[in-house]
Amino acid sequence: MTLLDTLIGPLAALIDKIVPDPKAREAAKLELLRLEGSQELERLTAQMAAVVTEAGSPDPWTSRARPSFLYVMYVLLLWSIPMGIIAAIRPATAEAIARGMNAYLTGIPEPLYALFGTGYLGYTVAREWGKAKAR
Repeated sequence: MTLLDTLIGPLAALIDKIVPDPKAREAAKLELLRLEGSQELERLTAQMAAVVTEAGSPDPWTSRARPSFLYVMYVLLLWSIPMGIIAAIRPATAEAIARGMNAYLTGIPEPLYALFGTGYLGYTVAREWGKAKAR
């Protein structure tokens, strides 16, 4: 059973709940079935297989690079919870922390941000090129 086979049933049920018009509902289901046989679906399946392969890779960098980046983003977002508590108890302290974080982030030179973005983009492009070349 392919990934699509497992998705078609739930997607069809979701279409039943979301689309009230019976004609539009049937058209959406037909489009879903058409997608099943298209090359777009094959491309999507190949991408999912690549992600699963990367996640199961024995190389720690390959298997942890994306999750590590996401963990950093999660920490930054979750930091808002203690900041909210600090702001409720001591607004001046929360303001000072926010000013300090802003000063730190704006203090990082712009070329360093560009270097990070270029490196991240380069890594992504090189991996995609390597995957395409391997096919």
